[in-house]
Amino acid sequence: MVNDVSTQIALAPEISTWPDAEPQLIGSRCTDCAATAFPAQARCPKCSGGNTEQVHLPRRGTVIAWTTQGFPPGAPYKGPTGKNFVPFGVGLVELTDDTGPVIRVEGRLTENDPTKLQFGMDVELTIVTFA
Repeated sequence: MVNDVSTQIALAPEISTWPDAEPQLIGSRCTDCAATAFPAQARCPKCSGGNTEQVHLPRRGTVIAWTTQGFPPGAPYKGPTGKNFVPFGVGLVELTDDTGPVIRVEGRLTENDPTKLQFGMDVELTIVTFA
């Protein structure tokens, strides 16, 4: 049974625009040095300036590195555990827009088969809910 989106809550609603039809991660950009951060920061991690603005990050990017995780994560993970746990892919993805690379983010991949994961493969942000 799939839960209706209206009955689900985001684990950290401040980091994405979910449940939008095409959700985006929410980061920040420094107006002094143009550095981008995720999640959004009040101060710039590059120049320590306090002039940041909230930005929606690109939905598409390229896998820079990946691995598969063969054990359940710690809290706040709510997925299957024990014998029901299924290993999943984890990737470092460089998000890009029309001007080039924007930022690298780490996240769970929807693919867990190592024979199908490749460095340099194109990926798109997908939000997967847990029951």
